[in-house]
Amino acid sequence: MTTWITICDTCKLEGWEATGATETDGERLATLVEAAAQVPLRTRRVSCLMGCSHGCNVAIQADGKLAYTLGRFTPDADAAEAITAYAALHSASETGVVPYRQWPEGVKGHFVTRHPPLPDE
Repeated sequence: MTTWITICDTCKLEGWEATGATETDGERLATLVEAAAQVPLRTRRVSCLMGCSHGCNVAIQADGKLAYTLGRFTPDADAAEAITAYAALHSASETGVVPYRQWPEGVKGHFVTRHPPLPDE
């Protein structure tokens, strides 16, 4: 079962406008996460996860598993490594639950929401 990392590519951290950057913070994080992700992980970009006060935002999802939204990342290699490391643990989990003691340090404090899997009809 494939675990997806969905990255908001429109996220802008506070003060972004003053930097003169041509890429949003979300685009920068997306590029780094895409480079760090390895099979069986998949990535995709979306424009707006509606977590603007928590930017930079990502969602970790797979069919039949708990899904998580994480935010408040800086667009750097350490964040990308932590995100992909957590997503790999999510992928290896039957339910999407990863015990806290296994969480990469870089995702602690970044969880925003948890969503139960959709029911089978």
